[in-house]
Amino acid sequence: MLPLEGIVVVALEQAVATPFASRQLADLGARVIKVERDGGDFARDYDATVNGMSSHFVWLNRNKESVVLDLKSEGGRASMHQLLAKADVFLQNLAPGAAARLGFGADELRSRHPRLIIGDLSGYGSDGPYRDKKAYDLLVQCEAGLVSITGGREEPAKAGISVADIAGGMYTYTGVLTALYERERTGEGSAFEVSLLDALAEWMGFPYYYAVYGGKSPSRTGARHAAIAPYGPFRAGDGSQVFLAVQNDREWRKLCETVLEDPELADDPRFATNPDRVDHERELTAAIEVAFAELAAQDVVERLDRAQIANARMRTVQEFADHPQLAERGRWHEVDSPVGPLRTLQPPVTAPGRAPRMDPIPSIGEHTESVLAELDEDPA
Repeated sequence: MLPLEGIVVVALEQAVATPFASRQLADLGARVIKVERDGGDFARDYDATVNGMSSHFVWLNRNKESVVLDLKSEGGRASMHQLLAKADVFLQNLAPGAAARLGFGADELRSRHPRLIIGDLSGYGSDGPYRDKKAYDLLVQCEAGLVSITGGREEPAKAGISVADIAGGMYTYTGVLTALYERERTGEGSAFEVSLLDALAEWMGFPYYYAVYGGKSPSRTGARHAAIAPYGPFRAGDGSQVFLAVQNDREWRKLCETVLEDPELADDPRFATNPDRVDHERELTAAIEVAFAELAAQDVVERLDRAQIANARMRTVQEFADHPQLAERGRWHEVDSPVGPLRTLQPPVTAPGRAPRMDPIPSIGEHTESVLAELDEDPA
């Protein structure tokens, strides 16, 4: 039995953040009824790369039932209220105020359904000067300062994945789990909200403290670390790059002695402490790459492994998909979909004796008839 079996989630959701939260609840056994507008969640049409389906939609929507309702109609709203009367959790990420205008605001729902847990996700929150500002992932990354510290020295860059959406989805997910636990103790439902800016702001803790109390923002350093050195890519003699990370002065000395085979470098005053190494990062990189110049990348990796210095190779996404660690640990699974079986990763939290839930990805409105039939049989 999965931990959330018996929990019913109604998700009036679109795009990435709330679908990410509800999918994780579904992975744990919750019944997630995804309410879509006519035409469906617009993330269905982001691309058609997965045998005709959107890569975002495939990622975020397994284990769900799709119901199409017109919430601008009286009948659609009535069906939605019947669904909510039987639900434990209601999640929504419409534009601020839109759910309330349809009759599904937190205050109204709390009065009608006292045990219901309500999670509202928005871009910037339910008040403040940015309340009604459109919020897409890149734009929130900009407002949170993330883009200013990401990229190379010459040009900023956004993160390569939707980190604001993912952060918002994660805090919505944990907010639901917290509220379910609270309801077990009090018998009462509750309402909470998450904004993408608030969520990503939490993840900006290191650069915030570094900038506000240090007097300058972390530098854009590409794949290197702004506050730790050596930490990042270094070129080997065959032209390939090896990524390594040194966390303290003890490891730095070990790197010099065992990997670089230059113990005197450890005592160079330019590199004696981590702040010194950060201040002289270009000279440090040059010294390390001189030592690597006669070695192929694989030889460097073997030396680093023997010395127990953290390292990695930069894989492409295709190489990640074929990663030997994921394959050896059986992390891949198949999930059905309207376009046939698809290979997907299992949920990251594993527990002995617990099989993952891997139910299909729904087509638009696939479950409308069956779910509404349940309401007719048991009108709440």
